[in-house]
Amino acid sequence: MLKTARAIVEKEGVRGLRMREAARRAGVSHTAPYRHFPDLEALLGALAAQGVADLLQALDGRTGRDLAEAYVSFALAHPQLFRLMFAGRRWPQLEARFGNAFAEVGTSGAAAAWSLVHGLAHLLLDGHFAEEGRAFASRVIAALRFAQRAA
Repeated sequence: MLKTARAIVEKEGVRGLRMREAARRAGVSHTAPYRHFPDLEALLGALAAQGVADLLQALDGRTGRDLAEAYVSFALAHPQLFRLMFAGRRWPQLEARFGNAFAEVGTSGAAAAWSLVHGLAHLLLDGHFAEEGRAFASRVIAALRFAQRAA
């Protein structure tokens, strides 16, 4: 069910996800998803948590500029899931990951690093730059002083 729901969200956005339709596409009865997810919000929460786990895996072993580029790359590869992950949810695991990756610049530096790459990801997803994509993101990240210091 999660795999099917994720595919729907990635293709059609969160608004395109309906429990009954996801069940149909997964090949199960329309009541089957309710055994695992009491409602659509629970399914969306599980998808968001799965997305965070995937993002953390993509960031594993990376620091500085490499971590920042991997973060933005994940957002660009999974735009709808990325938006869902941060729609009113807090992820202490990501906070800790950035804290560890940017420990040399302290808590404020780590918060600044995460804020900058997260903001860049959203600006790219929302089409705020004439130039787009990973190459542009890489150049922007390279221009950031924190990324160069912590790399």
